[in-house]
Amino acid sequence: MRHLAQEAPLRALFPAVEPHEAPEATIVNTGGGVVGGDRYALDIEVEAGAALTVTTPAAEKIYRSAGEDAEIVTHLRCGADARLEWLPQETILFDGARLRRRIDIELAPSARFLGVETIFFGRRASGEWLSHGALRDAWMLRIDGKPVWADAIGLEGDIAAHRTAPFGIGDAAGYATIVVAGPTVAELLPLARDCAAGAASLVNGILLLRFLEDDASRLRLMLVEALTALRPLATGGRGGAPRLWMN
Repeated sequence: MRHLAQEAPLRALFPAVEPHEAPEATIVNTGGGVVGGDRYALDIEVEAGAALTVTTPAAEKIYRSAGEDAEIVTHLRCGADARLEWLPQETILFDGARLRRRIDIELAPSARFLGVETIFFGRRASGEWLSHGALRDAWMLRIDGKPVWADAIGLEGDIAAHRTAPFGIGDAAGYATIVVAGPTVAELLPLARDCAAGAASLVNGILLLRFLEDDASRLRLMLVEALTALRPLATGGRGGAPRLWMN
């Protein structure tokens, strides 16, 4: 490690891994969750030839807001021939939550990247749905400084009404996105389509998998199955999700 700076409530911990595995950084929110008005920022760089897996020990909880948005901004940079896996556990939006999240990714042409993000709309097991609040979730990915993929979702106000819209989310418990980039990523498209039941595509050399599922446990299982198949080929990582996902 060349440099580490951290400020409460975010901390980076480094659990032991097998000798052949990339180092693993675990981002811990010691505050226990995110509330309206909170501002979080992560800036992670993997230099040329290095490798890193980033994960979290539990789901991130976005609690009901009294009016202000919570903001989470993540910058990920990956140098030549480097490998970066961004594999946090899911983000849970409590009813009334307001979240603005942005993920900016900058890759060298020869870098390999695998990223996962999951949003759960409330806590169905507790009888709570996300019926009102706000979500703005945006990605931007650049290779060699050039934008190659951008994506955003915006929901605000009466979320229940968005569910019933013609292009709404219906009864989905949540959604997930897997993003894969690298020099040989096009070769993974047939496998990705098997993993995502066809909901996979190649956009400007970026492999995208989409998941929308009514059952939260099933959604999580689908992600683990996809990571089992894709990680070894995409980044050389161990098959399956990070071990902390299973604790």
